[in-house]
Amino acid sequence: MSLELILIAFGGGVLGALIGATPAFIFTGFVGLIGIGVVCAGGPPTILNDITFGAFLGPHIAFAGGVAAAAFAANKKKLLDNGMNTLVPLNKFQDISVLIVGGLFGILGQLVNYLYSTVWALQTDTVAMTVVTSGIIARLVFGKTGLLGVRNPVTAEVAATSETKRSILPTSKTITYDIVMALGLGIVVSYIAIITKIAPIGFCISAASLIFVQMGFSVPTTHHVTCIAGLAGFMSGSIYIGALFAVLAAIIFEIVALNFNTNADSHIDPPAASIFICAFIIMGIF
Repeated sequence: MSLELILIAFGGGVLGALIGATPAFIFTGFVGLIGIGVVCAGGPPTILNDITFGAFLGPHIAFAGGVAAAAFAANKKKLLDNGMNTLVPLNKFQDISVLIVGGLFGILGQLVNYLYSTVWALQTDTVAMTVVTSGIIARLVFGKTGLLGVRNPVTAEVAATSETKRSILPTSKTITYDIVMALGLGIVVSYIAIITKIAPIGFCISAASLIFVQMGFSVPTTHHVTCIAGLAGFMSGSIYIGALFAVLAAIIFEIVALNFNTNADSHIDPPAASIFICAFIIMGIF
């Protein structure tokens, strides 16, 4: 930890606010793929470790800064119609305070991740855990619908949806779809992670694929599945274990999304929650 890293994290958070949380995360994916290419060519892991997951484009900094800035812009400044909208580049509002919030949450992400990874040495994906922590803090500070959203959106000042009924568990149809999707992705991604010995390769591909979401296409969020499949496959050496944990990651994602992001006014990231929970289990076993 140094003053330079803190200042870089502020800049990363400002970037997330400027271009939007999801676009910043898309850059994480593409730059990560470049870093993986460098590693595969025999080069150093600097791009992958220090830029993709470091104080510049790390999801705990750029993405989390953009999430917090969106929550602030929607709920405090009334500039954005929905604090859960992470697609909008907040540069459109030309508001200095929005950028400052993004930068401050970038610093927060750097400090919290340092606490989790270095001071406490937690055996999990501390970047993902920091993303969740940052999202919770942003909602409690800027939101109006509470940590778990509201049960009746009619009584909420701001609600993300117009749903009046909530469920804490996904439907059987959703679970069945998730199982098929996760098994397919889990097998191929864990295989790639095993033969390349690069666990985050699937994660970076999934993150980059969100560029199609930004374009308006119905592309699924899969980086929680591919991240965990890659980690489990890499650490266990088995594509079957990779696929098994991929299914678990998909189910946890759905449960977190239903319980934290229904009728809410800011974004708490379900993929990050799924990743750090599954990573804790995987690292505990292997």
